[in-house]
Formats: sequence, C-alpha cells, structure tokens
Amino acid sequence: MARPGSAPASNSCLLLSILLAACQLAVPSAGDGSGGYDVIAVARSGSVLSARLELAGESETMALEPDVKTLSLTASLETDTRLRVRITDADHQRWEVPQDIIPRPAPEDIYLDEPRPGSGASSPPRTRVLSSAGSDLVFTIHASPFRFTVSRRSTGDVLFDTSPNLVFKDRYLEVTSALPAGRASLYGLGEQTKRTFRLRHNDTFTLWNADIGAANFDLNLYGSHPFYMDVRPPGTAHGVLLLSSNGMDVLYGGSYVTYKVIGGVLDFYFFAGPSPLAVVDQYTQLVGRPAPMPYWSFGFHQCRYGYVNVSDLKGVVAGYAMAKIPLEVMWTDIDYMDKYQDFTLNPVNFSFAELRPFVDQLHQNGQKYVVIIDPGISTDPTYGTFIRGMQQDIFLKRNGTNYVGNVWPGDVYFPDFLNPRAAEFWSDEISRFRRAIPVDGIWIDMNELSNFLNPEPLNSLDDPPYRINSSGVHRPINNKTTPASALHYGGVTEYDAHNLFGLLESRATNRALLRDTGRRPFVLSRSTFVGSGRYTAHWTGDNDATWEDLRYSINTMLSFGLFGVPMVGADICGFRKNTTEELCGRWIQLGAFYPFARDHSTIGTIRRELFLWPSVAASARKSLGLRYRLLPYIYTLMYEAHTTGAPIARPLFFSYPEDVTAYGVDTQFLLGRGVLVSPVLEQGATTVDAYFPAGRWFSIYDHSLAVDTRSGKRVTLPALPDAPYVHVAGGSILPLQQSAMTTVRARRTPFHLLVALAEDGTAAGDLFLDDGESPEMGATKSEFSLVKFSCATWSDGMIRLRSQVVHNSYAPSRKLVISKVVLMGQSPEPPKKLTVFVNGAKVETNSAISTGYQSRRVLGAAHVSGLSLVVGDEFELKVNMSN
Repeated sequence: MARPGSAPASNSCLLLSILLAACQLAVPSAGDGSGGYDVIAVARSGSVLSARLELAGESETMALEPDVKTLSLTASLETDTRLRVRITDADHQRWEVPQDIIPRPAPEDIYLDEPRPGSGASSPPRTRVLSSAGSDLVFTIHASPFRFTVSRRSTGDVLFDTSPNLVFKDRYLEVTSALPAGRASLYGLGEQTKRTFRLRHNDTFTLWNADIGAANFDLNLYGSHPFYMDVRPPGTAHGVLLLSSNGMDVLYGGSYVTYKVIGGVLDFYFFAGPSPLAVVDQYTQLVGRPAPMPYWSFGFHQCRYGYVNVSDLKGVVAGYAMAKIPLEVMWTDIDYMDKYQDFTLNPVNFSFAELRPFVDQLHQNGQKYVVIIDPGISTDPTYGTFIRGMQQDIFLKRNGTNYVGNVWPGDVYFPDFLNPRAAEFWSDEISRFRRAIPVDGIWIDMNELSNFLNPEPLNSLDDPPYRINSSGVHRPINNKTTPASALHYGGVTEYDAHNLFGLLESRATNRALLRDTGRRPFVLSRSTFVGSGRYTAHWTGDNDATWEDLRYSINTMLSFGLFGVPMVGADICGFRKNTTEELCGRWIQLGAFYPFARDHSTIGTIRRELFLWPSVAASARKSLGLRYRLLPYIYTLMYEAHTTGAPIARPLFFSYPEDVTAYGVDTQFLLGRGVLVSPVLEQGATTVDAYFPAGRWFSIYDHSLAVDTRSGKRVTLPALPDAPYVHVAGGSILPLQQSAMTTVRARRTPFHLLVALAEDGTAAGDLFLDDGESPEMGATKSEFSLVKFSCATWSDGMIRLRSQVVHNSYAPSRKLVISKVVLMGQSPEPPKKLTVFVNGAKVETNSAISTGYQSRRVLGAAHVSGLSLVVGDEFELKVNMSN
C-alpha cells in the first residue's frame, strides 16, 4: 500500500522518469547569492500539499534586506488543469491581490508535524509528489536544498523547474526556473511594445504601470500581466501566472526565466493546456471571462485630441457620410471639458446647447458617442465633483492628508478605488453627467496613475532596496506617478496596490454604466492588470505614426488576447507624429481587422480622418466594408471569447499548434479559426510575404483557391493597393451580412453563408445572435440564438449544408433569413446543371431564386441566391452539381 501523499506503485516508473527529466534541466542562478531553503516538514491531504521551509544560509543579497527565516508553501490542484503553488512568510501576513479583485479558493491549512531537534523524529523525505489520476500536472517538492518542479504526467516533460537559490525578503523575492531553450517558445509578459510576438532570449520585462508612450520599445507601459504561455513541439502548450500586483522584473534568458519581485508573495498558477485555446480557457476561468462588448462597439470609431468645437465634430461626421465610409462612433478627448475637469463641458466650444443636439442626432443616425474621463479630480473649491468627493472622503492619502498630484486640470486628488465609497461616488458622477450628455461609453485614460510630478521620498517604500528597471533606466518608482508611500483604504500602501488602479477604475466605471443604463457597458482603459478583461476593452496607447508602430501593433494585440482582453486595437494612422497618405492607407487596411478599430491622433499633428485622402478613403471603403460584412462572424467570436476566453484575433499557432514555423509568425493573424489577415507593413512594399499553414486557403474577395498545401508554405503575393489579403481556411463556414454605414443598418440586411470546403469536402461554423446590448451574453435568462452550421460532400458529389439550432430565444421575434450561400472548393469545370433542394423539396430557379458558378483554374465556387432560410429554423440545403 502506498503511503499517504505518495504516488501509487503503478505510477512509480512514470514518476521516476519525471524526476530524472527534472534533474537533467540545468537551472542557472540569475541571482547574486547562494542562500536557499530546506524543507523541514511536509504533509499532504487530498489535492493539497503543504510544507514548511527553513532558511539554509544567508543569501549574498543581504545588502538588500535580511532573509525571511521560515516560509510556508502550499501546492494545490484546484482543478484537473490548474495547479497553484503559493510561498509566503510562515509567521507574518503579507500583501496579496485581494480576493474581491481576483476571486479564488483560499489556501488550505494542513497540520505539519515538524521534527524537533534531538527528538529522534525522522526528517522529511527528499522528494514528495502531488498528483491525481485526472490531472496532467505533477508537482514535486525537493527537500534539501528546497526547489520544486511541475511536470506533465502524460509525457514527463518538465514545465517549471526552480533553482535551489530561492530568495525571500520583505521587499525582494527572487526565483528562477529552467526552460528547455531549444523547445520552449514563450509569449506574453506585458505590457510592452515588442518587435516580435514570440519573446526573445535575454530580454527583461519590467511590470510597473507607467505613463510611457507605446512608441517606446521594450519598456514597461500601462499595464502589468505577469503571465506567459509556453508552446513546445509537437504543439503542447501550458501557461504560468505569477499573481502579484507588486513591481517586478522578469528576466527571460532562453534557458531560464527569473522573477525579481519587490514585495508580496510568490503565488504561481500553472495551466495544463495542452492546446493554446485550452490554456486561455483555463486562465480566464481563474482571472475572469472577457466582458461582452456591445455590438456597436465593433463598428468603426473616430477620435482626435484637438477637435476644436461641436462644428468640428459635425464636419467629421459629414465627411465620413459624403465619402461613404462607415462611421459608428464619434469620440472627444479632453477638449470637451471645462478647464479639463471631469464631468464638465467647455461653455464656449462644447456647450450643452450645442453638444446635446449633436449627440441626439448621432443617436437618430444609429451612431454613438464616447468621451474621455481622467481619474484626477481638480481641487478647485467651486467644482461640484471635488466638493462631493471631499464630503465622501474618497481620495488617496499621504502623510495623513489627501495626496496632491498634478495632471491636465492642475492640482488634483485621486479617487481611491479600494475604498467602497469611491465606486459609489464615481457611479453618481457618471450618472449626473449622462443626464446632461447621454454618452454611450466611457474612455478612461491616465490611470496608471499618471502624474506630472515626481513625488519626493517620504519613507523607505518610496525607494526600495531593489530598484526595478522602470523606463529601462531603473528610474525611481515614484517618478511620474503617485508615491509608493501613499495610503489606500484599509491601510494598503500604493507600493503594493499601484498596478491595480486601472483595473479598479475599470470595474467601477463598468458597474456605473451598467447601473445607469441597464445596457451592456463599453469601457476603454489604458491601464490594465490581470483580470481587466472582465470590465474593459484596451487600446495600445500613445503610438507614433511610423511603419514600425504599424507592424508592432500586431504583437501587442495578440498579447492582450492571451491576457484575456480580446477587445483591443491600436490608434489607426498613429497617435503622435505626422502620418503620410501611404502609411494611413496601409494602417486602415490592417486596423479594419483589429477587434477594436479606432482612428485617433493628437493635437498639433496633421488631421488624418480617413476621408481626407482619396486613396485612404478607397482603402477604408473596401477594408471597413469587409469588416462590416464580417460582423456576424466577429460578434460570434465575441461570444466565444466571453464563454471560453478564446481571443478574437489569434496567432496562427492557436489553430495550427503542431506547425513549428507558425510559432514565429507575427506579421499575420487569424480572426477566430478561419480568417487569415496578411497586411502590408512596409513602406513602398509591392509584395506581401505570407505564410499559409497546411490546408486550403480561399480568397474572401473572389472566392478563388489561393493556396492548397499539405504542409506550411510561404507565398509571395503582389500587394493589393486598397486592402490586405484576407483568406478563409478550408473547413470554415462564415456567417456574413451586407456592409452599411452603421451596424444598425448592417444588421437589417439578409445573411449570407460563405462555405470554404476542406479537402475532405466538409466545413463547419457558428452564428451567435442577440440584441447586442443586453447585459448578459448567452446566459440562461437572456434572449439569444446560437446556430451551428455543418457541410459535407457525399460520394455522389451532392453537397449537404445543415443548420442545428442550439438555442433560439432571440431570432423568432425577428425576420432573420439567409438569402445566399456560396460554396467554395468545387470542380474547376462548371456543372451542366445545378439543382437545389431545401428540406428535401426541389427548388425551381426563377426570378427570385438563382444559381451561378464561378469557374476557376483550380477550384470553382457555386452560388445559390434568393433563398429565405430562416435563421431560427433548422434546415437542410442540398446542392447537386451534375456533369
């Protein structure tokens, strides 16, 4: 019989192989000291293993601070696919991300019978294993010196393997894990603007939220996401999260990853995968599913810092209408405010008398309006928002009084969103403002927090013993932000909670809009943290109008998909610097396929509304026209993101994890599983170098077969003048509607089904429908329709397209029909006769219903038009092409 806490005898060979594999990985010490801990007691109860660690010897980092003498470790298999390993001070409570921010199981306490010196009690075993038959994750603790490994049961692959040089001080924690340099491909660890999506060796990632422009490469930016995904041949993936809001440096050396954290605890989560989609599913199960975005937010948005007045806004709206370019949402930056104070209107240029009728007209046109709000509240004693904030005492403190920062309005106080009263205050101010100007969404900026001052140090929190590499120059953590010694509600220091502000403000804003409107909120936040996707969309921040910024926006977009923030995009045509006609044209060709598509620029630069150049307007009409046709497909991806965490925009390896070449592709991306976008990213380019994974790939524009390959293939394509290349993967069914100037109008058009047959003659796809604004998306009590489509080709050449209605509480009350079906992947020779059957009955072609065929050199496409297939009713469409 196996001892309690040990593995069954039948697993002994597997566990031996795992332990041997762990020993073979060289674990470098990235620290500057030996130190480390020994295990002095260990016990297991069910799916939880606990241990007590004792300092083995003072580390050579003593200059930083004394080491914590005794640590407590808890490893728990919280689910079959999620392992948590938490290490903290055994004798003193330390800061951790609060439960109400990231709800999670509380660590279990297990009684540890520690051997007493001289008692003759046996010492702990040199190794102890935590595993279960239903999990692919195996945790192994090694006793003297202490280290731990996380392995994959099915293969013995070691996923995480710590060095014995653990350092644990009050304000400096360091741990290193070995990686198989030749097999591990890492993604994530943000927010930074990176030149490649796959992380490069010998790179440092600093996580400390800062107002540093996104145009700066390899620096810490607005958000902190200490999460990475590791993909290894033959396509297995796992995820690693260090749940900590404290500042940190993460060093990735190719063969190792080192965490240097300036506080809190070591709280690791490991996600088993084994596919990339499974990893983000498991990750968002923990940190929170992405918030459903309203349907209108997938339309095109226009903004500029520097719009002069309401007449300027009207001119922009009219310009888009005259150019026949879709425009869904008009935005205004801080220009609309009175003295840059939140919840006010400039009485001259954006007066209520002019702005309210403008917003009402937008709403009559089916368009929306969004404004910016910054967190800093002006200390003007006549300012109503300030007066109410003071009455409710909701501001951040320092040295016994409200901390005074400085941003656009001058001196400001910052709301303390850890204070429950602050969320109520914020909600009330938003409601007051919306009674005057019924904005449809709120954009929250400067929430890192950004501060135009550099606060002087007050105590040791403002200048910790280890200086993280903020801004790439180890700048003090107080620079251009609120001081680390400031105090939040409950005595929480800014030192610990700094990286949480953007998340907390997003949560308060989301809940305020929901309470005030009763509709699905739209919030856009610059600063983010783990779990921000539950409340907000994100844009990549202050980029430049450069070709580099155009290209690298793809990397940031894909990273935020991993982080559980799928509604993301970059400022189209660039925020800072002057764009050019060519750059702006190429940018809208790419930006039309960002999940969040907004043109935005800063004051003092040339205007860049898409209608200003004829060539850019042509690109906008074609690219945005295709985006609006794809909206039913994209919105269905939003439903998938909300229910499974799957990104809307995805790297190629998400659908082709076995294709090692796809691991390094970051100049293209997929929308969902079936749409491949290959943009032009270089000035003067006449060709596009595109990579196509194995399978059939059809042009979405002319339905021709572009590539058919049994393995991955690079193809050089002539650059299109007015659009990116967009291809549909064989095996996909895309639900489409017609393009229109707004989503309201587009949603009234009939549906088309674009069927791209795989080589075996099959295809599949989904369609999710609801009103686009109800708070719940796909919930039991909400009204929605979910339809699954499948297509198969029979041996006699008959093609059968079927729909399965999974849920149908929305479509019956609407007249939603599929009027056209296109079947790509047919014989290149046109059939002599094309016969159509609907639900078994032959359909006669006439003036209403027609068929057609596109002959191609390789494969053709059949068209059936004039149908009236009700979306909410199951149907079977059979097409017989006889020769």
